[in-house]
Amino acid sequence: MQATPSRRGFLAGLGTAAVGITFSGLAGCKKHPSQMVNFYNWDTYVGKNTLSGFEKASGIGVNMSLYSNNDELFAKLRGGNPGYDVVVPANDFVQRMAKANMLMPLDHAKIPNMKNILPRFQDAPFDPGRKYAMPYTWLVLGIGYRKSKIQGVPDSWKWVLDSPQYKGRIAVLSDAADLCRLTEIYLGADMNTFDKGALVKVQDLLIRQKGNIATFHDDNGQDLLLSGDCDIVIEYNGDIAQVMREDKDLAFVVPKEGSILQSDQLCIPTGAPNPDAAHAFINYLLSAEAGADISRTIRYPTPNGAALAQMDAEYRDNPAIFPPEAALAKCQYANYLGEDAYRAFQDVITRVRAA
Repeated sequence: MQATPSRRGFLAGLGTAAVGITFSGLAGCKKHPSQMVNFYNWDTYVGKNTLSGFEKASGIGVNMSLYSNNDELFAKLRGGNPGYDVVVPANDFVQRMAKANMLMPLDHAKIPNMKNILPRFQDAPFDPGRKYAMPYTWLVLGIGYRKSKIQGVPDSWKWVLDSPQYKGRIAVLSDAADLCRLTEIYLGADMNTFDKGALVKVQDLLIRQKGNIATFHDDNGQDLLLSGDCDIVIEYNGDIAQVMREDKDLAFVVPKEGSILQSDQLCIPTGAPNPDAAHAFINYLLSAEAGADISRTIRYPTPNGAALAQMDAEYRDNPAIFPPEAALAKCQYANYLGEDAYRAFQDVITRVRAA
């Protein structure tokens, strides 16, 4: 079976030529713009029948373009919406974009399938009252590993951030904000406080550990495990769950210190040309059938209770897709801490990688 690309990492390896690809196989590309939804999304992040199913159900076409990271999405919309109706930012970028007046308030009356959202996701600390965003998936960062190469269960960030035991076989995220935040968690600092002193400690620890790290990966840790290039990696649960179907020697664990929760969100950007169609599309994505189709395809945990009820036990009971509640209780969403914090995260990792 061919490895499924990470929904975050696939385009990064292709370069900017892949960005903005438009999928025009649907009949919707020939329709009048009032009968179109312009969907700006990550790659490999819809179900097999998602777009065709919506067109069949509604008569509205979908024109999907791709981006490779949240910063690219933000930059694309910063100067004004070039014509997108629905976008899929991560939770901290919902905060960032809302503060920049880049998102339209949602009309909940037009999204009756909101009732399908599990109670724990009906509200959100990053979007109180679900004013701007509906949940699409949720994710948690943890450690993916090859069981036959690792002695025991790597249940602490120490295994990847503060130990020479698997020198040359470790891969960590290249994302500056997430790597800094995870290191803060390991050191006992508050990842949702911009603390320059804590970041100095983060930098010092990562510089000491750098010689043991094989690579800073662009969210393709699951591929490094599958190929045998690395034995222990920092990665998202859904990515590791994808390759666990192909290689039973792979596993995933959320470290005992806790981790970062993420949730990718369905939003309507300010200036969307077809807001009614955008609401209809979001409502369709929150249906039981569409949600289940998406989950079967991409293997990320769903916040859609009606979709979850349609999934088989192999999905519902998979501890990589749905980590134990005791582990999740120590995880939290990352807050948007302002532009100065994002620059500081980037500066730390730049110095680490240059050391």
